[in-house]
Amino acid sequence: MYQYHTVQYGVNWANYTCLILINCGFAMKHSGRIELSVSRNKMLSRLSLIAAFVLAAAAPVANAGGIYLTEIGSPNSLGTAASGNVTNRGIADAAWTNPAGMTGLDETQMLTGLQVLLPQTEFESTVAEAGGGDGGNAGEIAAIPSFFYVKPLNDDWSFGLSMVAPLGGGFDFGDDFVGRYAVEEISLQAVAISPSLGYRINDKVSVGFGVSAIYTIFEMDIAINQSAFAAPDAQVNIEDATDLGVQPFVGLQWQYSDRGTFGIVYRAEADVDLDGDVTINDLVLPLTPQSSLDISWDNPQLVEIGFRHKLNDEWSMTMNADWEDWSTFSVTDFAINDAPMGPLFVQLDRNWKDTYKFGVGFTRERADGQKLAFGASYDTSPVSSADRTVDLPSDEQLRLSAAYGRDTGGRSAWGIGATWLWLGNGKVDQTAGGARFAGEFDKNWILFVGGMYQRRFGK
Repeated sequence: MYQYHTVQYGVNWANYTCLILINCGFAMKHSGRIELSVSRNKMLSRLSLIAAFVLAAAAPVANAGGIYLTEIGSPNSLGTAASGNVTNRGIADAAWTNPAGMTGLDETQMLTGLQVLLPQTEFESTVAEAGGGDGGNAGEIAAIPSFFYVKPLNDDWSFGLSMVAPLGGGFDFGDDFVGRYAVEEISLQAVAISPSLGYRINDKVSVGFGVSAIYTIFEMDIAINQSAFAAPDAQVNIEDATDLGVQPFVGLQWQYSDRGTFGIVYRAEADVDLDGDVTINDLVLPLTPQSSLDISWDNPQLVEIGFRHKLNDEWSMTMNADWEDWSTFSVTDFAINDAPMGPLFVQLDRNWKDTYKFGVGFTRERADGQKLAFGASYDTSPVSSADRTVDLPSDEQLRLSAAYGRDTGGRSAWGIGATWLWLGNGKVDQTAGGARFAGEFDKNWILFVGGMYQRRFGK
């Protein structure tokens, strides 16, 4: 029978360092508070404690889950800083943004899109006890396709199918980064395929529901400080950590007047349970070089409400607000399944808190088929400066968006748009691997540039 070892990792990166005494006459420093409990009343073996050290070193970046990406599909979404998503009615990306809006389509419609993410993420250090550089532009360019399909089944029911990338992110700071004992390179990607149904209750109220099958893949590289042994850094590589999970969502739309629509969407919490491999290279102490690894966290539930009001024959205004339960994302469980003395567990709490978002947008639809949209939104920060870590330097966010589209007058339409997303200064003061580093992100933004094509097929 396995003997279970548990490590609880309390995070307060700026204020403390703990000392791990290894049972062979040397000492290591590592950030965090580590409490070890053993199922039997005896000390951990030397190799198990070494494994605990490696696991604790990797844990700070275990749940670098990135952000929910709200810019998808039509100019109405990309151009209004997503303030028009929840009241989307009559465009196929309602299959994802609010399935109740699919009842506004009276013919089969397909929408495809492609967005390119151009990040600028540059850390500027003020403290670097272990030396090294600032990593340059650590952001990685990414292309995100999307697909939406809606088919009216009868006068009341509509079916939808969508494929989007609902969240993601990644950094590559390099192996000489000042914070290399916290992270060198990290990547998280998720793809969601979501069937949905919309139902028209009456002429004013519609509801919708769907479920997303979300495939997630996570990878990360981190250095281990071996200066106590006068040895170069060791490397921990997490590879091919994957999960297939589900996230249900429901929506409602109410046309409270000829000019106004109210919408609300709820997306449920989604469990993420990743299974992958961890490989350790160049470690001076004896340890199995490769092990299986489990990482789990919860993607947050959210509630979004919004209004759309037609100001005149051409102009409309959209407003939205949401609550996102990022405090549930804060806790991550992390396990090596084949440590020398049996399974070994770490729990990390980032001390994240819930966030709130507020947005406003304007659209102009001309009689000749041209469409112009622009908007802005603001998100509160999920974490305080004292608890922020460099692998996921989330801060307050500001979006500025604009888009242009044109209906060709036949059965097709196209659009282009862009969103500039500022991710805040991201101040960090962190100790990892016994070495403190501090600074802020001098540049910390992403430019989304996208295009879409819409095709209508008739009833």
